[in-house]
Amino acid sequence: MTASSPTVGIVGLGFGRAHIPAFQAAGCRVVALCQRDTNGAQVLAQRYDVPEVFGAWEQMLKTARPDIVVIATPPHLHHAITLRAFEQGAHVLCEKPLAMTRVEGEAMVEAAERFGRVAMTDFNWRFPAAMQELNARVDDGSLGRVFQVTARWLGARWAKETDAATWRMDRSQAGHGSMGDMGVHLVDFVRWNFGEFTRVTARAGVAYPHRSAPGVSRPADAEDHCAVLGELASGATVTLVTSRVARGVNEHTLEAFGTGGAIAYRLVREGARWWQGELRATAGGDALEPVAPRAAPDDSAGTGDAMEVIGKATIAPLAAELVQAIRTGRAASPSFEDGVRAQAVLDAVLESATRGGSIDLRH
Repeated sequence: MTASSPTVGIVGLGFGRAHIPAFQAAGCRVVALCQRDTNGAQVLAQRYDVPEVFGAWEQMLKTARPDIVVIATPPHLHHAITLRAFEQGAHVLCEKPLAMTRVEGEAMVEAAERFGRVAMTDFNWRFPAAMQELNARVDDGSLGRVFQVTARWLGARWAKETDAATWRMDRSQAGHGSMGDMGVHLVDFVRWNFGEFTRVTARAGVAYPHRSAPGVSRPADAEDHCAVLGELASGATVTLVTSRVARGVNEHTLEAFGTGGAIAYRLVREGARWWQGELRATAGGDALEPVAPRAAPDDSAGTGDAMEVIGKATIAPLAAELVQAIRTGRAASPSFEDGVRAQAVLDAVLESATRGGSIDLRH
């Protein structure tokens, strides 16, 4: 890796497109894009001045040999691409959910350690300014002993019965539905700020079972909506709600209540500087009042289309963290270990939703 500009190859250009301006903003050179639709990849390569395009990830790794590999494919491919990237000496940023199961994720962690590579999970929604401020306030103890946390992530991408299905409706490719799309971020918010889950109980549903993934003949089996009741090691209770079939809504929220105060975070993808998020807080029993983040990116993070904004505002700080970890040898966060711990919660949620009952994560 060169001292000034590490090279990056990106596999998967759905959400992966947001990683192109993100890594460019972090001072990297994106040198290769990869997806099966090479014509679409070529259009993006021209737009972002990326020199090479590939239709197969194996060929991209072999030919381009980037310093950093971004994996933004369906989750069933994460394990194989990650291991090959490590074998070829690359560092890895992998989209969430990290793997199909906790066991598979643990193998990815072990490989990162064996090859001495930096490995990060793309929990990019830690990085809006309001969420960073929330984390700082929790860390400084302003809430006291937290006893209740509630979070939700709601979107309308597949709310209509006529909305086209994708691989995300097929559990064999996606691993999870709305919990893998959205809920894994909520799990990460809770873990990062308030500690580990010890128990979960879940109920989930598929809105339109006949809307199966392309090329799959069976009914859709990845959940469209899910409700989770959890407990943390601290004794706090947690409620999570996810839906990708919630008409008219595109937002995520987190609220926490403790002996010293309360805090409420909200990010709605509309309006000026939406990518900064909103935060309100109170001490004692007073009403929640708006809180200004201590630090926020400049307005340039909010330029471009929606994917470019997400990349520059929420992924670029994570990319900068990865580059700094490579250069200094310090631990990087959010790590593969964070991805695995979130994966363990997803596994437990699926088990509870499938067979019923409460699942203990301490075993």
